[in-house]
Amino acid sequence: MKITRLESMVLRIPYSSGGSDEASAWGGRRWETADALLVRVETDAGIVGWGEAFGYNVIPATKAILDEVVAPLVTGRDARAIEPLMLDAQQKLHIFGRGGPVIYALSGLDIALWDIAGKAAGLPVHRLLGGARHEELPCYASLIRYATPDGVAMNVDRALKAGFGAIKLHEIDHGCILAARGAAGPRVPIMLDVNCPWTLDEAQRQADMLAAMDPEWLEEPVWPPEDIDALAYLRSRTRVRLAAGENAATMMQFSQMLSAGAVDVLQPSPTKCGGISTLRQVFTLAGAANTRVVPHSFYDGPGFLAALHCAAAFQTTPLLEWRFFDLETPPLGPDMQPRNGRIRIPDGPGLGADPDPRVIEKYRTA
Repeated sequence: MKITRLESMVLRIPYSSGGSDEASAWGGRRWETADALLVRVETDAGIVGWGEAFGYNVIPATKAILDEVVAPLVTGRDARAIEPLMLDAQQKLHIFGRGGPVIYALSGLDIALWDIAGKAAGLPVHRLLGGARHEELPCYASLIRYATPDGVAMNVDRALKAGFGAIKLHEIDHGCILAARGAAGPRVPIMLDVNCPWTLDEAQRQADMLAAMDPEWLEEPVWPPEDIDALAYLRSRTRVRLAAGENAATMMQFSQMLSAGAVDVLQPSPTKCGGISTLRQVFTLAGAANTRVVPHSFYDGPGFLAALHCAAAFQTTPLLEWRFFDLETPPLGPDMQPRNGRIRIPDGPGLGADPDPRVIEKYRTA
């Protein structure tokens, strides 16, 4: 079964209501829309697979790699030979970077190939991975950064009323964090993702202060994110659990994090680290190190489904990140939305849900 075409497409879906437009930005500009970079792979057997490549504000670069570099490289290759194809692509493209848009693009390809494999076999991806341990997974509501105590408190309250039993903040202001704890009460788990803002000394002081707020974990406190030794040192000096891995792009980096004892929770991102092929290896490696894996899944399309299938197959303590956005239209349709803070594991072939063609037609911009 040969790959006949790889197509990338950009979706820009507006927010509907609930304060999402108040969010401050990551990556240099405000998020006026929820943007996604989809990857569509066609085969000569008529089977189409869908993937998602990491993008956000770097979507133009990742799309260019997909269209101009990856598509010519993989057209005509056997879609069923995922591991040798991905290894060959990574080796051929390694001189252009082992992280960033090249790996993001290959991640989207890999997810699409697993979708094709499942559809060809008539099985959901989690069955290809050994079978699901769970019929559904609890999700935590991952909020965007609101940067005001009132905005944080309002959206924590909305998430709890929607049935989510845990909340993740992307706030760095202590007033905003305190507002979240006040809105949630003392027993609701609150995770803090601060997005790599601090030196080691600053992170130590912040962790000591944040310990009184009883966070479930503190995520990526140290700049730069690849300073694994600093993260390991901080973990040895604080009683706050540390989480990281969203910015790791290769198995070598995940192995180094585990060997250094740098994290309590490992967070590989399927659209950034090599897709399902890498994600399943991370679960195996972390299991041997007795380290919990909760994938980064701050997406609304096939990237989220990739994390969902792997978590269903490998997690012993189930939990998955759900991007708590108010979108005008969900790209996977209403069936792939959490209900009372829990999401079912799809049983359809492949990833179990394709992007809605009506959503693509309405919101595609490139």
